[in-house]
Amino acid sequence: MPTIALLAAMLLSLTACITQPPAPPSPPAPATPGLGSCDASKAQFLVGYESGLAIQDQARTRSGAATIRTLKPGQAVTLEYNADRLNLSLDAGGRIVRVTCG
Repeated sequence: MPTIALLAAMLLSLTACITQPPAPPSPPAPATPGLGSCDASKAQFLVGYESGLAIQDQARTRSGAATIRTLKPGQAVTLEYNADRLNLSLDAGGRIVRVTCG
């Protein structure tokens, strides 16, 4: 009987050493229409206009961007690239001087 108990204990300790295979990778997330499709050329006509909520909304819609960011002269900004974002660079008077994605 002690031999059987010893064998059972050894078997249990050996099964603890068995590693599980890694889980299969998750399928890629489905593409969301409109994201990553910012096209600044479609909002270039706004250069020279004074920035406001209506103009910003029109720029975001026409460019296909998910978000919009206004950049004032001398303003600190992050440098990460975001393909879903439209950037409106403004002059000191609040007029749009440049339209870019990123």
